[in-house]
Amino acid sequence: MNETEQALLDAALRVFSRYGVKRSSMSDLCEEAGVSRQTFYNNFRNKDDILRALIRSFSERALAGIEAGRGPHDTLGDLLDLVFEQTVVAGFDMVTAMPNSEDFVDGVHASSKEGMDAAHERFRGVIEDILSPYAPALNEAGIDVTALSDFVQRASKAAGLNACDRDHLFTQLATLRQLCLVAAGQPTRR
Repeated sequence: MNETEQALLDAALRVFSRYGVKRSSMSDLCEEAGVSRQTFYNNFRNKDDILRALIRSFSERALAGIEAGRGPHDTLGDLLDLVFEQTVVAGFDMVTAMPNSEDFVDGVHASSKEGMDAAHERFRGVIEDILSPYAPALNEAGIDVTALSDFVQRASKAAGLNACDRDHLFTQLATLRQLCLVAAGQPTRR
């Protein structure tokens, strides 16, 4: 993604945050970005295109944050916390700061099932990579690493979408973390 596209996406996110996706016009987006309609249309055809690009951008940043945060001596708990922070908590914080968060979430889900599925698969793959060293213990407990990584990704996403507030989100993620540690035979103290 080039600088112009990122600047346009940042402007679009601010506009969608203020007015919601449905009530935002391309004129609003152009004005916020300080560009002509032609410049905007040279990069994005419509709001759905922008929403798909926002999903890709969020995913890329989260994946880069996970990669940058990984260290050679991280425990399973540390790595799960990192994934949750970069994906679920960051998304929760961004959406809850929006006055029109419901409209934004609805717009993202309506416009880009494909993009959401791709992001899900990428995050699931990261979780599977994190859980893979614990495959023997998980298999002994009758748990498949791929199935667990899918469950962890879906459960953490559901926690982010359904949490009453930030504290509730952290409680849900801590429970999910503990379940993974117990299943993998790892120490559960923080």
